[in-house]
Amino acid sequence: MLASEMIVNHQEKAYAILQADAEKILKLIKVQMDNLTMPQCPLYEEVLDTQMFGLSREIDFAVRLGLIDSKDGKTILDALESELSALHDASLRK
Repeated sequence: MLASEMIVNHQEKAYAILQADAEKILKLIKVQMDNLTMPQCPLYEEVLDTQMFGLSREIDFAVRLGLIDSKDGKTILDALESELSALHDASLRK
């Protein structure tokens, strides 16, 4: 395997892992909203803030290693925030 192929493979893996972590956060928040607490609850805010902070640190680390572009990292965070916002809005309409 050529070095450039290895780099691309690592970049693809890093992006896939970050996407999977974003999906885990979304699922965690969905479960929490469906079964445990409402979006106004401090526990909800604490979990959301902690998870989002952790993901942003993972993304920052991957960017610093050159595994993903900072624009791609921002896209992952923006997409997750958008989905979480839609989920929050839907829960308020219940």
